[in-house]
Amino acid sequence: MESVNPDNFKRVDSELAKIDTIVKKQRIAIFISGRGSNMKAILEQSQSGILKDVVEIVLVFSNRPQAEGLVTAKALGFETQAMASKGWKRSQFDQKVLTCLEKYPIDYICLAGYKRILSPAFVRTYPKRIINIHPADTKLHQGLGAYEWAYEKQLKETCITIHYVDEGVDTGTILAQERVDLEGVSSLEEVQARGLAVEHKLYSRTLYTLCDGA
Repeated sequence: MESVNPDNFKRVDSELAKIDTIVKKQRIAIFISGRGSNMKAILEQSQSGILKDVVEIVLVFSNRPQAEGLVTAKALGFETQAMASKGWKRSQFDQKVLTCLEKYPIDYICLAGYKRILSPAFVRTYPKRIINIHPADTKLHQGLGAYEWAYEKQLKETCITIHYVDEGVDTGTILAQERVDLEGVSSLEEVQARGLAVEHKLYSRTLYTLCDGA
């Protein structure tokens, strides 16, 4: 009887592991309106960081064709799409975006500085699949101006929140939070810098937790 070579099993296991890793990758679209610093952090993590084996960024979308982040995404080799939202009613514009997304089967949409409130119809199309980052505790402050709010209130700390998007404004289920130490800050710019340092790490870590093994 021919002997069995254990190395053959190792090679098969190795190939199966590679296939399993590919299958588990979650397809993600990132929505931006400006320079996209959180987008850039996620893209880099998907290329050579903690997200490399768990996500595939299939699209970077912006409602502002002139957004700086689109240039960054293209330079990193990612597909981009843009449609100007100015002058459109929210529901009408969102329907255009939904039509655009039909050719991109996606598992999650990550809002990364997307300066529009999504319509109920859009949210219902992707229930528990749209994620947002907010630079405050969403139970204490919703909407724009969170860093300004923390600075004006002279808070000793604030926090960054990652949450699902629902039909409200920053009212969705919280996925992760991390505190930002504001002791000794002397300007709004310093508040923002400290907050962004946390944002850029927390978003990718949260995506890793959400997508790993999904």
